[in-house]
Order: sequence, then C-alpha cells, then structure tokens
Amino acid sequence: MSELGSSPSGHITGCYRFPDYSLLQCLVSAFRPTNETGNFWTHFLPIFIFGFHFIEIFEWEGAPGPGEPFFYPAWNYFFGVFYLLLASSMAHLLNSMSLIIREICFFVDYGTISAYTVGSSLAYYYYIHPQAGIPKIGFGALNVSQTQSENAEEPPIAPSSNSSFFPLHFQFFDSLYIPCSCLVAIICVLICCNTRQQWRKYRYAVRTLVFLLPFFISSTPIFYRLLSPSPYPPSSQTPSSYPSPTMATFFYRHCFWLVVSAAFNISKIPERLSPGMFDIWGHSHQWFHCCTFLSILDELHMIKVEIRALLLYPSLVLAPTTNPQLPGPTIYSTFGLMLLLQGCIASIIIWFGWCAYHIYEPVQKSLKVH
Repeated sequence: MSELGSSPSGHITGCYRFPDYSLLQCLVSAFRPTNETGNFWTHFLPIFIFGFHFIEIFEWEGAPGPGEPFFYPAWNYFFGVFYLLLASSMAHLLNSMSLIIREICFFVDYGTISAYTVGSSLAYYYYIHPQAGIPKIGFGALNVSQTQSENAEEPPIAPSSNSSFFPLHFQFFDSLYIPCSCLVAIICVLICCNTRQQWRKYRYAVRTLVFLLPFFISSTPIFYRLLSPSPYPPSSQTPSSYPSPTMATFFYRHCFWLVVSAAFNISKIPERLSPGMFDIWGHSHQWFHCCTFLSILDELHMIKVEIRALLLYPSLVLAPTTNPQLPGPTIYSTFGLMLLLQGCIASIIIWFGWCAYHIYEPVQKSLKVH
C-alpha cells in the first residue's frame, strides 16, 4: 500500500530489489532480508487472524447457516478485507518483476482498498442501520412470528422529540447511502492511481486524505447511532441500545488506529529520524500496515457486536417510533453490487495500466540492455 521497495528514497537507504526479478525470485524474497519483507508479512499473516475471528459468527447459538441471506453483507465485508490484505501483501512481494507490473500491483492495491470500504458500507447498512433487523432478512420463521406477537403486545410509545428527523434520515439511507459509498470509492481509486503519475511530491498526504472521505460516508450509520438518544424504554437493557457501549468502544479504537496509521504514513517516522537503521524491519510502512489491520480488527468486532444483538434480540432492535425495517439483503444488492463495482474499478486499473505501459516501457527496455 505504498511505494517502498524498488526505487531508492532518502530514508530507506538499502536492501532494494532490482526491478527485473522473476516470479520465483519475488516469491523467494519473502524469506530474504529486503525492505519489502516486512511489508509483505505485516499484511499476509493478518489474513489468517482476520479469518479466525470472522468465522466465529457462524458458531453462535441461533445463527443461520453461512449461506443464508442474513450473512450476505458479512461475506461481502469478509471478501473486501481478504482481497485488501492479499492485494497489499502481493503488491509488495511482486512489484520488482518490472516497473510496469509494479505500477499495476499498486493500482490493484488501491482498488481493493476502495472495494473494502463498500464492503464495510454494506455491513453497516444491514447490521448497524437504524432500521436494521431480522424479520425481513429471510431466515427464521419463528423469529418473524415471535417478533410480530411481541410487537402486538407492546403498548404504544409516544414519538420522540427527534422523530421529525427520521423521514429525511431514512430517505438518505434507503436511497443514497450505498450509491454514495460506491461513487466515492471510484473517485478514490481515480485519485490514488493518478498520484503515481502526477502529484508525486505530495502522494502520501493525498492518498491518506483521500481515504478520509469514504470513512466519513461509510461511518454515517455509526455516527447516527452514537449521537442519537436511546429510543428504548429505560427497562430495555439490550446489547444493541443506542449506542451500544461495546460498539462505541470498538468504533473509537477503530478510529484511533486509523489516525495512528495515517501519522506513520505521512511522517515516515522512525526511518526519517535514523536513515538506514530501519531498512528491513521497523520502518513506518510496516507500522502503518499493523495499525490499519488493528483498525480493521476492531471494525470486525464492532460489526460482530451488532450481528449478535440482531440474533439475540430480534424484537428489541428496532425503536417503536421508526419506520418499517429494511428489505433484507439479496444476492443482487450485495454480491451483485460488489461485482459491478469491481468491474468499474478494473476498468480504471486497465486504463492507468495502459498509461503506465507507455511511460515505463522505454525505461524497462533500457534496464534490460544494461
């Protein structure tokens, strides 16, 4: 997720790989001391850690099968994170095959980051959205009938003082939230890819700032949950109260690790303070990888908290004053959306890859001659 590796910088002074490695040489370099070794392992090993924590949701009591529609958003989130970590680690490992492949590797890296943000948005939309709930999600007929009977027995509750805000709020979520997330993701890919050909002096700051926009868009449901007063009666003690203390804790930790990772990515500390000492292990990009993964792990825990609340308390998740629940996730609204987005991102990568070919092909030929 950066440019450390094949071209010298002022702070990483050695252990570079020459940009003419074969595929086998690149794979073997994962076990040799280069300045990309740590970059590879700090995002490759987390794939297994993330997978271990993710599969726990299928073991909870009352959870539907992994292939049920209820888990479609969770699977999209999983694949978003999986491809992000895999693309980042492979980009660092394979970027020395040629200058052109190097550029394409990082274009793919930026694309998977954007796809990950949309995967997060889908999980937020169906599990943290103020209208999220089980009865229309497509499993557990018992839950549906039970919820309906319990709702029928509940006494009417007077609308809250902020109920007039609900129509506009729900209109945004129902109509614009996911399209905005996709649009912003595409814009981020365009800008980040362009920083490898223009704006190179400020490329790290631009890339860091660009990804703040999808964070704010995607996190809108969480901001609403954190800022809204509880719509539940005082007697309703559920882990999904607005906001859930554990959800808030995980979200604040998620934000903290993002801020720390951004600081490492922009400041280039510690190698800026001691050039040459952190060429192989301990330079800023490795800490950047570690912090971004910790932020993803806390995000996963936050989503798991809300999934568990939906599974355990289907009749208490919705406030009585809110509009009817969202329609449940479908293959088209989750996997179909992600495939369409990936097609758009792939088109952008092909275009920038073609531009990179014309820029670097003459340089690559001169390297082979020498």
